[in-house]
Amino acid sequence: MSAEATNPASPGAVTGPATGPVAPAAPRRRSLPRIDLRRLGRAALLGSATRDRLPDAIGHVVDAHRAHHPDADLEPLRRAYVLAESSHRGQMRKSGEPYITHPLAVTLILAELGAETTTLTASLLHDTVEDTEVTLDQVGEQFGEEVRYLVDGVTKLEKVDYGAAAEPETFRKMLVATGNDVRVMSIKLADRLHNMRTLGVMRPEKQARIAKVTRDVLIPLAERLGVQALKTELEDLVFAILHPEEYEHTRELIVENATRPDDPLAEIADEMRSVLREAGIQAEVLIRPRHFVSLHRVSRKRGRLRGTDFGRILVLVNEDADCYGVLGELHTCMTPVVSEFKDFIAVPKFNLYQSLHTAVALPRARPDSPGGTAMDRQVVEVLIRTHQMHKVAEAGVVALGNPYAPPSEEQSPADGERVDPTRPGWLSRLLDWQQSAPDPDTFWSTLREDLAQDREITVFRPDGGTLGLPEGATCVDAAYAQYGEDAHACIGARVNGRLATLSTVLKDGDTVQLLMGQDPASEPSREWLEHAHTPAARIAIQRWLATHPAPATADAETPTRTPPVAEAAPRRAADGPAPRTAADAVVVDRPGASVRLAGCCTPVPPDEVTAFVVRGGAVTVHRVGCAAVARMKSAGRAEVGVRWGDTAECRVTLVAESFGRPHLLADLTEAIALEGAEIVSATVEPPSQQRVRHTYTLLLADAAQLPSLMRAMRNVPGVYDVSRAQHHAPTW
Repeated sequence: MSAEATNPASPGAVTGPATGPVAPAAPRRRSLPRIDLRRLGRAALLGSATRDRLPDAIGHVVDAHRAHHPDADLEPLRRAYVLAESSHRGQMRKSGEPYITHPLAVTLILAELGAETTTLTASLLHDTVEDTEVTLDQVGEQFGEEVRYLVDGVTKLEKVDYGAAAEPETFRKMLVATGNDVRVMSIKLADRLHNMRTLGVMRPEKQARIAKVTRDVLIPLAERLGVQALKTELEDLVFAILHPEEYEHTRELIVENATRPDDPLAEIADEMRSVLREAGIQAEVLIRPRHFVSLHRVSRKRGRLRGTDFGRILVLVNEDADCYGVLGELHTCMTPVVSEFKDFIAVPKFNLYQSLHTAVALPRARPDSPGGTAMDRQVVEVLIRTHQMHKVAEAGVVALGNPYAPPSEEQSPADGERVDPTRPGWLSRLLDWQQSAPDPDTFWSTLREDLAQDREITVFRPDGGTLGLPEGATCVDAAYAQYGEDAHACIGARVNGRLATLSTVLKDGDTVQLLMGQDPASEPSREWLEHAHTPAARIAIQRWLATHPAPATADAETPTRTPPVAEAAPRRAADGPAPRTAADAVVVDRPGASVRLAGCCTPVPPDEVTAFVVRGGAVTVHRVGCAAVARMKSAGRAEVGVRWGDTAECRVTLVAESFGRPHLLADLTEAIALEGAEIVSATVEPPSQQRVRHTYTLLLADAAQLPSLMRAMRNVPGVYDVSRAQHHAPTW
């Protein structure tokens, strides 16, 4: 609980005394973005001294709030502060500080992020109902139902255990009660950030427990709500507690880099300013130092760090079009690293984030090389966005303001994936999952798996729309993301124009066309669960499986290996002559010769055919495109003239390629029977990669039936191709 937080201290104080100068880093921070939270958090991590209590804290809150909302009515803040201070009076934190310092600090964090007045009012009061005699009814009477709702939501979240032993049903109820308004989550995240900043006097084992919960649940929540300013500082604070040695090593690297006489990032930033100035593009070029965890990841990936690895260049412009103008100028004047380009403006991330990402390479002479002539390619990452995009990138849902108010002129439709005006798309889907999950344990385990996914891909639909999916997602996940439970009828997919199984893993930028069956009673395959990675897919499939228990014995109509049916002789009426066959309708230029149709290509009218004399003087008729024809020609075999006579009964072998599903074999044989064809033999190969291959030898009363028969077989749901068989035949 928040009452357990202690005196403000840096992570250095948590893990041991922090060392190293801080002052040299100051010049590099002159160009940081204007949100002070990142600067203050970074200073706390690098600094060794503890901070004094906040002087005139409500004044700081007011100043920060006015910076984002100059016309805001400050009276609710004043009254909320008076009530909070009086109700918490006499309560102390473990460090001995007055307890009021905690809600003030939480409110200051949110004010720095640009939260609107109602959120700040609720933040000042967020612990009053839990820790004082103030009631929810009193809060509602004095501040209105909206503030009452937010305070109630935060109070309920305080009671949730997010650890491994969390009660899933409790968490689900709390989520339902609070998830309808993202401001509740925002206050909770700011509350956890201040407690993490002030964790110094806790026992080490308790520090570790709180840090792990923060890492496993709250940091992923901050990521999904787009509140990067909170997420990055929480990551660094957790890093300092759980990995003190790596943290200290990374800290030393940052301090060492700050003392170096040259700054390649500053040089590149100056060069970019000149390029953009000459191009007439009004832009602000800033150096954005990497936070601790980000730099640690880079060092593990690259080993020895270069000067450009310690930060990225941030370019801020006024209009969306200017972002692409900046990109064009930088790629013209510098060498782009093509593999690093990402357009999150055209395709925003699921958490509202928009920006252009690129990287440019600049050759630099290495001073430590002999004669200083060797070249060391300096690669710097560049982020390009508008000022509004930057505000949303840092503050996420907090930057959206009051979710019940109409959007401002600054907020474009692309600012959010907002199914409901009270929450972004991810939270909307989260609430849908909990309603669809067959039980709380399934919901909780699925949520934990989703929170563990930290990378996303974007795939495109044929209609130009997009789907945001976690890395490693398959066509199964795409189907349920697009169609919900209607995806039960999905029978396959095309990825980048090529047929693919539903288990195919998708890559960023793929185009996915989902093939849907027409049967309203379609059922998902039980194998799909093995290939489903998103909560939407897993919960929908699990829900269906829970209501459709597996039968005690295997489904007889599930495609399996079917033994070939014995070859049947041409049908003959008991009291009549044998009907004419396709071979009888072939006219060859060798009168009296025995004629047979080749089994390797099963020619039927009106195929273009040719013929060869084989052993015994018989004539074998092949389709012109048969592979055996080319082999016999190359062997010097002479062709025999052949043509079709009257159309007659024929035998043909067809191969049906399909996606595996229940009842497929029955549906195919029914389609064949309805066309009046007789099955002479059939083979169904065991499923492979969810694909099934059926081979049918069929007897048709008239060869003219073949096109309509093949169309009927292709129309069976799950069948994606029907072709004439091509068998390997020996050369006679």
